[in-house]
Amino acid sequence: MSPRTGRPTDNPRPNKISIRISDQDKALLEKYCEQQKVNKTEAISRGIKKLESEIKE
Repeated sequence: MSPRTGRPTDNPRPNKISIRISDQDKALLEKYCEQQKVNKTEAISRGIKKLESEIKE
């Protein structure tokens, strides 16, 4: 078996980002994750998608 074998997905996430956030933002993110029962990656992805409406073309 290949060492890269994992669950197949329709939405691979090969990009990695490292950021620094305030204690207040961290607490808000964790509260959202707890209430929505999602991980931080999913919560941040949802937030990024909400920014799409603000993009001017």
